[in-house]
Amino acid sequence: MLVLVAPGQGAQTPGFLTPWLELPGAADRIAAWSDAIGLDLAHYGTQADADAIRDTAVAQPLLVAAGLLSAMALGDIVPGAVAGHSVGEITAAVFAGVLDDAAALTLVRKRGLAMADAAAITPTGMSALLGGDPTTTIPHLERLGLTPANVNGAGQIVAAGTLEQLAALQEDKPEGVRRVVPLKVAGAFHTHHMAPAVDALAQAAEALTPAQPKVAYVSNKDGRTVDTGAEVLQRLVGQVASPVRWDLCMETFEKLGATALIEVSPGGTLTGIAKRALPGVTALALKTPDDLAAARDLIAEHSA
Repeated sequence: MLVLVAPGQGAQTPGFLTPWLELPGAADRIAAWSDAIGLDLAHYGTQADADAIRDTAVAQPLLVAAGLLSAMALGDIVPGAVAGHSVGEITAAVFAGVLDDAAALTLVRKRGLAMADAAAITPTGMSALLGGDPTTTIPHLERLGLTPANVNGAGQIVAAGTLEQLAALQEDKPEGVRRVVPLKVAGAFHTHHMAPAVDALAQAAEALTPAQPKVAYVSNKDGRTVDTGAEVLQRLVGQVASPVRWDLCMETFEKLGATALIEVSPGGTLTGIAKRALPGVTALALKTPDDLAAARDLIAEHSA
């Protein structure tokens, strides 16, 4: 059984969209999406520097557009399940048939702007902790006033909070943690710092009419599969201020009988976690169009 997943913010790198725009029709599709949301996706995906694409209002639409573009390049596929990490949940909602691409890009544009506004209230950020045991790490973070915003599994937790709290973490690592790595994000996402964005996103969601999921949609709120489009949309709204439990999503993939996982562009992060946490599952990342042939072979072998 094939799982199709989409990465979250921080996966973007300068110029990563460039080779994808060389595919037939890709540049026209990106241009149309850019016009629809008032953001030059081609510029940001090919020419902008790391600081420019770190901007939440830019990074989020760029990631969703890239994920959709790379998935479309695979052709018609029917995965057994879909999921996304953080903003990748909007991409996954398109994979599941809950939203169309226009609705997804409209929603993610408003999400990015709302979260950027919320992040501007207080200087905040996020750092990945590599190694350690969650039973030790999470209480340690809470003592420092930090939130375990992403519990990713495979020995990785992402802490979020003020810049002062993150600086304290660098000096006071939890037992067993090898490294603390600042992430390329501009705020403490999936924490109470994002509460103002929830209201803005709820208003944006009212204009959308979600369809029922056509495949299993695994929510990163709790790893549950969600049966209705209305609940998917509701979870997309609340998700911006609640922790990502990617570890529970992977447990669900395993229970569903996953044998293969493909991560859409800009792939790599979730694939690496899956290779450590799901050793019996073949994982492949779409980093460039050169990966499409191997991905199609994997789809042919493992599709539901």
